[in-house]
Amino acid sequence: MTLGELLQFLDANTNHQFLAGEVAESLTRAQNGEHPDPIAGEILAGIAEGCGAADTDAEVERAQVVNSIGPLRLKYQADDAPVEGFRLMRETVLAIDEAFDQEAIRQKTGEAPSG
Repeated sequence: MTLGELLQFLDANTNHQFLAGEVAESLTRAQNGEHPDPIAGEILAGIAEGCGAADTDAEVERAQVVNSIGPLRLKYQADDAPVEGFRLMRETVLAIDEAFDQEAIRQKTGEAPSG
């Protein structure tokens, strides 16, 4: 799965707007701290940085993605963290798992991706 495919999946399968324009534009805005949703932007930038993804065509693996947001999960699980950050992180982690689960099923069965 590419970083771009993952970001599109997160945008389509969560209740949050991960994409602010095209995929590459959204990532650039997130990396520059200009994403309209600061928490979603922080997650996008964290995934790209943690995976060493130079652009949205870079291949990413589940373990890389999950590890890349580990520090953010801890940040938003803290007692003094905003509840909306906690909720978004929880929803994001579930969506990441679903994205990679669907990719694994697609590879095993040859089916077209959904989501």
